Amino acid sequence: MPAAEGRPTAAGPAGPAVPGPGAGWGGLLDPPGGPPPQARSPAPMQYVHTMSQPARSPRVSAAPDAPESAAGTRAAAQRLKMRRELAAAAMELFATKGYEATTVDEIAGAAGVARRTFFRHFRSKEEAIFPDHDDTLVRAEAVLNAAPAHEHPLDTVCRGIKEVMKMYAAKPAVSVARYKLTREVPTLREAEIASVARYERLFTRYLLGHFDERDHHVGNDDPLLAEVAASAVVTAHNHVLRRWLRADGQGDVEAQLDHAFAIVRDTFGTGIGAGRIAGTEPASPPPAASVSTEGEVLVAVARTDAPLDEVMRTIQQALKDR
Repeated sequence: MPAAEGRPTAAGPAGPAVPGPGAGWGGLLDPPGGPPPQARSPAPMQYVHTMSQPARSPRVSAAPDAPESAAGTRAAAQRLKMRRELAAAAMELFATKGYEATTVDEIAGAAGVARRTFFRHFRSKEEAIFPDHDDTLVRAEAVLNAAPAHEHPLDTVCRGIKEVMKMYAAKPAVSVARYKLTREVPTLREAEIASVARYERLFTRYLLGHFDERDHHVGNDDPLLAEVAASAVVTAHNHVLRRWLRADGQGDVEAQLDHAFAIVRDTFGTGIGAGRIAGTEPASPPPAASVSTEGEVLVAVARTDAPLDEVMRTIQQALKDR
């Protein structure tokens, strides 16, 4: 699913040293200018596991026969390898010659392929430095499609966007180099903004799939909250990612991301579904974890499928309340 202060600009001719062909590339989107409008606090609610599930994407089909699956896997791996090689060649040329002075023919030549091969993988030279977004989008969607029925949809979305962070964190030096480049080249920044918008649309569709987006009666804020919450997840991810990249890829980015997601869940997780008519939904599932105290001992009980970060939040809150 993003790069500048307010909105990242991309990198210019005198960019940082760039890894050679074969490296993977991530992407970063800085937030649009201006803070979001204030939203009223909705009444609390509990997500119920009987909410309708969103339609599966047409890209996710029935499992193919084993030989076909193996062949498809090999083809996908070869495709990604070529895209990464073209991306590495493009980044190296952008850093040494400058973005404007670099041509598609030069990128193709540096990667050892023909011009037509370049255009089988990318539509333009600016798109060439974002080779992993398509595959990461598929992985994020797979997380959504495989979500357990009891899981709050906002938690599912947070798990889905972690696939994007994994893409960046796999190659910290490469991700930092590209971040610096995209901050200096507006064309690259805009290309990345467009690619990140696809993640936000995916997560918005998923959240809306749990509610009737056509139900706009007075008092039902679910459609609004679903869209705002999806944007908040993407924004939280991008904020943590930018901070990590500015620190040259140092630090525990996963812990930082979990903290940011906890804020999003605390803000929006109890609001989605508040417009439902009381008594029309069955009882919600038990909490992920509960805590009791016996003297100086704190005892926590959690479901075996409970997310670890949610269990830890419950324990931390209980310790604070003592």
